[in-house]
Parts: sequence; structure tokens; C-alpha cells
Amino acid sequence: MKKLLLQLDSNRVPSAFDEVVAHDGGADAVMQRGGVTEGDVRDLMYGCIFTRGPKDLRNTAVFIGGNDMSVGEKLLAAAQKAVFGPFRVSMMLDSNGSNTTAVAAVVKIERAVRDVRGRKVLVTAGTGPVGLRAAGLLAKAGAHVTITSRRDEEGERARSNIQSRFGGDVAMVCMRNASEAAHVLDAVRPEILLNTGPAGVLLVPRDAWSKRQGLVVACDLNAVPPLGIEGIEVNDDAKGRDDVTTFGAIGVGGFKMKVHKACIARLFERNDALLDAESIAELAQGLQA
Repeated sequence: MKKLLLQLDSNRVPSAFDEVVAHDGGADAVMQRGGVTEGDVRDLMYGCIFTRGPKDLRNTAVFIGGNDMSVGEKLLAAAQKAVFGPFRVSMMLDSNGSNTTAVAAVVKIERAVRDVRGRKVLVTAGTGPVGLRAAGLLAKAGAHVTITSRRDEEGERARSNIQSRFGGDVAMVCMRNASEAAHVLDAVRPEILLNTGPAGVLLVPRDAWSKRQGLVVACDLNAVPPLGIEGIEVNDDAKGRDDVTTFGAIGVGGFKMKVHKACIARLFERNDALLDAESIAELAQGLQA
């Protein structure tokens, strides 16, 4: 029996990236649906769960993507509401690659410091989809997390959402541009610095982080020049720079791809798996070990 993956994408045009990874992860066929809204989900899910007997439903799974994680969360909630009893299929949420990217970065960081509990972490541009997930996972693991935002209101809303979703200790500080980075690092005094800002935007100049006392790890998820943390290279993978262990976007991205493919494979092992940030993190920890 073929392994079928239904891709529910909130974008008008479904992601080709997610389609390719789905095939590489073990799906025999990917049924892409674009521009999906909450109102569309129930009937699409019914098409999945009523076409195969309960014992065969592990061969059908659902992947939820698109650029907007908040929309993805709503699609996931609608999909969960549509299944019942033995009529279930496994589901994965990874809108904008947010879960797999955030998880890959967090696992790399955790491996570098062994234990993030009690560590001070600064997540620049922490209001974006990857920043929200990464900050939440680090806070849940016991780190003292501070996120930055260009706007106070947006930052406080993000901080509240992270704390509500993941718990832990989360603070917010306003950082409007790279000129304020040194001041923010002086105030927060992070041991771990994680940039999750947009592509091609420098947020942390080299003189703001290089040789900074107490800083142990710096990770930049921006792969487009100018990079987000000046002085880190995209291929850095536990590279020592100025007494700091550094990770670049490609250094993290290779592991992100491994996690993404492993998640697709996991979907077809049973018919009731739910892969969101925490469960993806658990899977990734096993891969890294």
C-alpha cells in the first residue's frame, strides 16, 4: 500500500521544498493543496480517514505548511478536531520550516553547552516564527530567555505567547537595529546568542559579540549576506571563533534536513502521531545522540 501524504499549505502555491523533502522522507505520493483555510480542513481530512480501513491509516499522513505559523496552528487544530476514534492519521506542523529549523538550532546549542538550564539566552528577532519556537523550546528546557523586537508592543505580545505556549522564563527587550546590539548584550549578558532574524539583515555586529565575557555559543540562522551575526560563516558547525562556539545557517541546516526527513518517516509508523515543536525536538535529540 502506498504511503500518501496530504500537504495542507496556507499559501496559494504549495511549497515545492516541502514536497521534495516529503518524497525523500519516504512518502510515495504527495497530494498538495494550496490556499487552504480552516473551513477547508474537515472535508480534506474526511477524504483521508474514510478511504482506508483503520489498520491501513498509518499509510496516510498530513503535513501542514505555508509561510504563516499562526495560520498553520489553526489548520492543525481543525485537523485534530476532524479525527475521532480509530479514524485517525498522523500529522506534522512545520509552517515556514519553523519547527524543524528551531529544533535543529536548539539541539545544536544544547549539544555545545550540554545543559541550557540556568543559562542566559538572547534570541534576536524573537518575534518571528523560528524565533518564537526556538525561544519557547529553550525556555521550556530551563534557560533564562530574552527575545528582541523592534517594537515594544509586538515584542510583549510575542513574549506572552511564548510563555503561554511553552512556560519557563521569558523576557523581552526592544532592539530597533544593529546599532543597539552592543547595548542589549551589555544589559542581558547572554551566554548563548541566537539570531533568528530575516534574510540579509545584519543584527549583531562583530564588535558587539566578539570576545564578550561569558558568551559561550553564537548561532546565526541567516544564510543570505549580510549575515545576521557578523563574523560567523554559514558553514560554521561548532566552529571556535574568538573563544565562542559558532554555528551558521548551513551548519544548522544540514541537521534540520535530517530532522525533517526523519519526521516524515515517523508519520508512517503509526496513525496517531502528532509532530509539533516538542515531539520534533524529542525525535531530533535521538538523531543527534
